[in-house]
Amino acid sequence: MNKADQYDVILGPVITEKSTLGSEFNQVTFEVPMTSTKPQIRNAVEGLFNVKVKAVNTVRLPGKSKRFRGIVGAQPSKKKAIVTLHEGHSIDISAPKVS
Repeated sequence: MNKADQYDVILGPVITEKSTLGSEFNQVTFEVPMTSTKPQIRNAVEGLFNVKVKAVNTVRLPGKSKRFRGIVGAQPSKKKAIVTLHEGHSIDISAPKVS
């Protein structure tokens, strides 16, 4: 998998209160495309961040219909990946990457 494909698999980090609590257990949460698989996510994280991945868990979140001022809209479906890292490895998603 080349770098361009790795960037297509990892859409971005999920920064919520619950996902930051996962950092105590060496877990990082990313938003990924609905079609990505666990081996693709593992290869992308290992290639982009130079870490060793222990496990990958995925969660599919179905879209919701929302109503705002009487107008019906819809939120898109999402997929999140909770990546557990081996001991001694970490990813700092809060700091920007300087090249």
